[in-house]
Order: sequence, then structure tokens, then C-alpha cells
Amino acid sequence: MSSGYRIGDQQALHYVTFTIVEWIDVFTRRVYRDIVLDSFRYCQTNKGLQVHAWVIMSNHVHAILSTPEGKLSDVIRDLKGHTSKAIVAAVESENESRREWMIARFVANAVVTHARNTNYQVWTHDNHPLQMQSHTIKQRADYIHQNPVRAGWVDEP
Repeated sequence: MSSGYRIGDQQALHYVTFTIVEWIDVFTRRVYRDIVLDSFRYCQTNKGLQVHAWVIMSNHVHAILSTPEGKLSDVIRDLKGHTSKAIVAAVESENESRREWMIARFVANAVVTHARNTNYQVWTHDNHPLQMQSHTIKQRADYIHQNPVRAGWVDEP
């Protein structure tokens, strides 16, 4: 269910977080990370998405996004919808040792979390969009870039 976070100014910079249901570590494999990156690139080219900062962690994505000419909430909806379908297809077609478990979790979340989803729920519904103010942009970008450092994946942002 939605927590009440909404995108007010559709053209403003927003800090968003996309989280996989049940914090499933989907992005430990490159094939799934590439789906998100390809979707970002598609939305940049075709939907006017501007990606100002981003990080893909094992089970969530943080980004600072804007769409100066469009509606950010529509782009995010389309991006999450496309990546959900692509991730499920990849889980089903790849040599994925967690296939049955992951699909079962995505199906269970579709049934439990939202009546509109009848098949799979990959992402949680909330994006937790926070509109950026000039004094918070650097702070949020630093948080994004330090996330993999804090996780011990890299030494430098």
C-alpha cells in the first residue's frame, strides 16, 4: 500500500528509492542490474528522463531523477512496470538457482499487496519520492554514492 509519498512538482528533481518486495537480493546478478540500467537508458532517450545520480544495491535502487518536459510519476510507473516484467522473464529463463523461491515470493506479493496485480509483484509500490531543494541535492547524491562503500562493495564512491 502507498505510504502517502507523492510527486507534487512533476518536473522537479526527486530523490527516489525503488525497493524489491521482501528485500529479495535480486541485483546480486548482473543480468538483473542490466535490466534496470537498460530501462534507465530507454527512458532517457524516449521519455525525457534525466538521471542525476543513482546506485543499484542488492535489493533496492536509489536515484535522483527528473523529467523537465514530462510527468515523472508516469516515467517511474512505466520504468517499474517494464523492469518487473523483464526481471520475472529473466528469472524464468536464466540459470537461476533461486528461481522457484523468487517466483513464489513475487506471486505471493502480488496476491497480498495489491488487487491490480494478478501475476507478480517485484517492486514495492512506494518510491518514497522526496523533492530536492538546492541545499539537499549534494547530501542525497553523497548518500547515494556512499551506499556501496558502506556496504563494503567498493573502497571509493
